[in-house]
Amino acid sequence: MKRLAPWTLLLVTLLVVIVPLALAAATTAATPAKANRSPAAPIASALSTVTGIAISPLLGTGAYGLYQWVAAKDDAARAALPWYAQWTFWAPALLLVGLCAAKDGLGAMVPPGWKKPLDVLETVENKFSGLIAAGAVVPFAVSTMTKMMFESGAVAAADGPVLAQSGVAAIHLAAVDLTWLLNLLTVPFGLAVFGVVWLASHAINVLILLSPWGAIDAGLKTARTALLGLVTVAATLDPWIGAVLSLVVVVIAYFVAGWAFRLTVFGTVFSWDFITRRRHRFSPPENDNLMFAGANCPGVPLRTYGRLVQRTQGGLEFVYRPWLVLAPRMAPIVAEPKTLAVGEGLFFSDIVTDNGRTLFSLPPRYRGHEGVVARAYLMGGGVQPAGLRKAWSALREMLGGRALKNEPHAA
Repeated sequence: MKRLAPWTLLLVTLLVVIVPLALAAATTAATPAKANRSPAAPIASALSTVTGIAISPLLGTGAYGLYQWVAAKDDAARAALPWYAQWTFWAPALLLVGLCAAKDGLGAMVPPGWKKPLDVLETVENKFSGLIAAGAVVPFAVSTMTKMMFESGAVAAADGPVLAQSGVAAIHLAAVDLTWLLNLLTVPFGLAVFGVVWLASHAINVLILLSPWGAIDAGLKTARTALLGLVTVAATLDPWIGAVLSLVVVVIAYFVAGWAFRLTVFGTVFSWDFITRRRHRFSPPENDNLMFAGANCPGVPLRTYGRLVQRTQGGLEFVYRPWLVLAPRMAPIVAEPKTLAVGEGLFFSDIVTDNGRTLFSLPPRYRGHEGVVARAYLMGGGVQPAGLRKAWSALREMLGGRALKNEPHAA
């Protein structure tokens, strides 16, 4: 039954959107050919607009504001536009987007450590711009499109022999007026679409944060920008084509929401620890240390946030809450503590097995405290260089210097 729950929720959501669109389209099908403005077309445009803004909040909001500013007829109309459509916002926003693109382009030619702080700042910026778009831009855009829908219905009715209420506002099923339903669903649905798509898009920022190579960063950013451009072009050519493409994006984002949420949590913790330099004010506890599940943690989704607990019987368990709020779950760790070690990385460290497989990833606040973690869980491998530090150690040894030595295990 639990396996059918996501499909049922998706089906209900699609019906909530498709049924009003179909009813509106059916209502306007009988209007004369000269009435080209469909009451349902603004809904399709709103779906494309919300999806585009969610894919890249800063770029989407800046481009949307620039479009409204250019489309305004005169200075008086431009002065009446909302704050995000004023040049004082969209010009700096688009400039910042250009600087981020230049950073990703130049990142392919510089060492990964040089660009990582800028990746952290961009991840934080994407969170703030997403919150601003969700709180101000998306509700305003959706409500504006809803007003256009009713206005187009009135225009279509005016072309008939009698001026009467028309469009979606006049759709009646068994004498039931659906106006209240549309007013109730448009803004919440727009926010839901924005949240799901933004979550999947923000995962790209976290992947860039984790990627050690600038070329991969540029490829991920280019793919996301290309998707935004495709949605925009499709919506410009035909609102319905843009709406169908947006629905495809929403469905895909829905099914990767769990993976994207775990990546978002990881990126949030990483950015907070990095910016606040929390490791200088942090002391690891002797037990119940917070960490993320690795790819080889059995029965636990990758990058799940939880606590590694050492039981009195000597075994290890990983305790976590799905979506951070659901009932806690426990996953026993089969590997013996004496076979584990802490792999010390450049930006964050991992807990690895004796064959090099990653069980857990430690937040950046644990940098410099790896020895305490190894002793707390009686890890036989102690602390070992890993990732870029391991490569640097091998390079130093090859050039005649001293390799980074493992920290001996303290019994």
